[in-house]
Amino acid sequence: MPRYMLTEELWFKLRETLLQFSLYNKAGLRRTVEGILFKMRTGVPWRDLPEHFGKWNSVYKIFNHWSKKGLWKKLFNVLKIDSDLEWVFIDGSYVKAHQHSAGAAGGCDENIGKSRAGNTSKVHLAVNAYGLPEAFTITGGHINDCT
Repeated sequence: MPRYMLTEELWFKLRETLLQFSLYNKAGLRRTVEGILFKMRTGVPWRDLPEHFGKWNSVYKIFNHWSKKGLWKKLFNVLKIDSDLEWVFIDGSYVKAHQHSAGAAGGCDENIGKSRAGNTSKVHLAVNAYGLPEAFTITGGHINDCT
């Protein structure tokens, strides 16, 4: 079995969790989910998604639809139940923003702040004793991890 494929046991658990969110259990659901996970794990552009995951545009549309519905956040929260919180580690990483990112019209906070590197955002992540994500947030680059 290729390493990017889900095992039968893991897929059974994941499918049961996904079906709780009122998803239609169509024949290509597993292939689509595996395509999304492959894209997230490798960072390959959507257009370069291998054909055995289906049409790249269909996989992208489903990923985008689920994102707008908040399904990924719900799935993340369901999967982190029963985690080992004896140890929790936090860290943050800067993400440099484009030079034209500040001052856009719209009036909403886009989590961009000034730091030594210029306009940046910061991804804060807390992981449990197994190294699995527990919580994450995105702030402006000037926000400290302990905050």
